Amino acid sequence: MSREQKKKSAVREYTEAIVIAVLLALFIRTFIVQAFKIPSGSMLPTLQIGDHLLVNKFIYGIRLPFAGSVLIPIKEPQHGDIIVFRFPRDRSTDYIKRVVGLPGDTIELRNKVLWRNDQKVDDPHAHFTSAAVLPGEASPKDNLGPIVVPPGKYFVLGDNRDNSSDSRFWGFVDENDVLGKAMIIYWSWDIDEPLLSLDRVASIRWNRLADIIR
Repeated sequence: MSREQKKKSAVREYTEAIVIAVLLALFIRTFIVQAFKIPSGSMLPTLQIGDHLLVNKFIYGIRLPFAGSVLIPIKEPQHGDIIVFRFPRDRSTDYIKRVVGLPGDTIELRNKVLWRNDQKVDDPHAHFTSAAVLPGEASPKDNLGPIVVPPGKYFVLGDNRDNSSDSRFWGFVDENDVLGKAMIIYWSWDIDEPLLSLDRVASIRWNRLADIIR
């Protein structure tokens, strides 16, 4: 084999390896796991701004790309799951919240307290920054419902209840918009610090790395 032929063979091998790597990465991101970064404080204190998560996309079944419909069902979201989903009002944006209402559930907020199917919910993840309670006619933040979750929909709340845009304000999450379940924190630091700085390095939250998300 001539030197030129060997060179073409090597280029072809490298090209094939790169194409295979890209296709494998796209397959993993589409069907198995996806990285997600926390940009806001709506899930405090469970998730902090600057947490980087891995989202399990396989746990709720194999879905048709872009459409989101389930091809092979595995399990459905459960009460308490933290899910990543397409924001109903802008499906190009991904949101993360906790599932508190499944299809058929009756959800109600009474003076900040969550009730489901006329039973007070054990809600240890709920976090409040204000003792003020708004009446339902002023805002759905503290008093809402009762409302029934429709088939194929989920009712979600942020853990930081006084500072979260969630189902109280914009409605239900469609099952086809659920991208996956938040699984583990693989990295965490203060994103307000300059990226290439010692302060950013010093802000790494080592104690949060590899934390399982609950």
